[in-house]
Amino acid sequence: MIQLFNTLSRKKQRFKAIRAKQVGLYTCGPTVYFYAHIGNLRTFLFEDILKRVLYFNGYQVRHVMNITDVGHLTSDADTGEDKIEKEAKKERKTAWEIAKFYTKAFKRDLSLLNIKSPDIWCKATDYIKDQIDFIKILERKGFTYKIKDGIYFDTSKLKTYGRLWPEEMRKIFQKKDLKEFQKYARIPMVEGKKSPTDFALWKFTPKGVKRQMEWDSPWGRGFPGWHTECVVMSAKHLGVPFDIHCGGIDHILIHHTNEIAQAEAAFGKILARFWLHGEFLLLKEGKMAKSKGNIITLGEIIKKGFDPLSFRYLCLTSHYRSQLRFSWESLKSAQNALFSLKEKFREIREKSEKEKSLKKISKRAKRYLNDFLTFINDDLNTPKALALLWKVIKDEKLSNKEKEKIVLEFDKIFGLRLKKVKKLKIPQEVKKLVEQREKYRRKKEWEKADAIREKLKKMGYLIEDTKEGPKIKKINQI
Repeated sequence: MIQLFNTLSRKKQRFKAIRAKQVGLYTCGPTVYFYAHIGNLRTFLFEDILKRVLYFNGYQVRHVMNITDVGHLTSDADTGEDKIEKEAKKERKTAWEIAKFYTKAFKRDLSLLNIKSPDIWCKATDYIKDQIDFIKILERKGFTYKIKDGIYFDTSKLKTYGRLWPEEMRKIFQKKDLKEFQKYARIPMVEGKKSPTDFALWKFTPKGVKRQMEWDSPWGRGFPGWHTECVVMSAKHLGVPFDIHCGGIDHILIHHTNEIAQAEAAFGKILARFWLHGEFLLLKEGKMAKSKGNIITLGEIIKKGFDPLSFRYLCLTSHYRSQLRFSWESLKSAQNALFSLKEKFREIREKSEKEKSLKKISKRAKRYLNDFLTFINDDLNTPKALALLWKVIKDEKLSNKEKEKIVLEFDKIFGLRLKKVKKLKIPQEVKKLVEQREKYRRKKEWEKADAIREKLKKMGYLIEDTKEGPKIKKINQI
């Protein structure tokens, strides 16, 4: 039984798919005007864990992710420049080139983090006709109005607007107390809009301006609104309602609220049954954001010598609904833990080869597997599941064959690529140096022995002295 925290109901609920053992999943993808930062990537990691948990429980998953390559403006008030066109001017490229380049970079980041790709990628620019047709539905049903810069959704016409908001915020909105409302959502009032919460469905190209991305519509030449894109693409591929919609916590007040409003106005149904949101990743100075210029990319992490899966490990240590404070020290600790895990698993595999084949697992091993399922099915509790993994590693009452089986089963969720951990191949030169060091140790020539230890370290190997003899470990073995 999977329990998930549903932002829509504000509580944990038992998950049950609309269609038996088949899940429709939509995850808000990137706006491809720059590299994704690690705060963005934390959200995609939590969604990957969700997807793996669904698979683990025997579900088939139809996963759709959008690529926003038009329509995302620099302000939540539907003002400012299109982020992609702005970057195109800056880099002296076409908007299409910018979108293509950063889409490719994003997909590379997903691969490096071992995040499973969606079944369907949706580019907003491929669905312009669908979006125009959808806005026509809203227009026929009386939910739109026109001002000088575009066609807007009239939020006052939908009594249930703000389903994801805190109850107090919704009450203030319904009382039309805009001054009090702005304490919750600081959306500036744009000339012509009836309410700050009204949002653009279609934006007109300003007179005298030639955009790279613009299309003809019944209302005038322009481009679609960001919130409309996701509704159209998710509904087209998953139907309405579908099972789960995910994104970052910053999507709750505006983007996802406006998605729900449009779907409910057009179809008379809530877009998705479950809405899951990942919390922020914080830096010392606060929330990470491109607009603030305080971002860290996966590329920077790699340049500093970190295995990208160390960041994945770090994210596993914190629940997706808890804020995670990032520091280079915490990433270093995560990397050390990951390398230690791989080294210990390598030892387990080597010992496992010498044991008899496993005909059935013990009750003890079964308890671990059951506990693991309980933890991951309890709203994706990876911190508890990760602690259980280390408990398995250290449990001397389990056979190595059992440990190997359990760890690989756990890693179907963790995604740390432990299956790829192989027996360490020691170069002959390293073996000879280790033998020479042992001779010096027997003669108690400690300085010479230490000199060899340092030489081996520079070559990328560590020596651990044990009762059974020296053990050789590869530094940063991935």
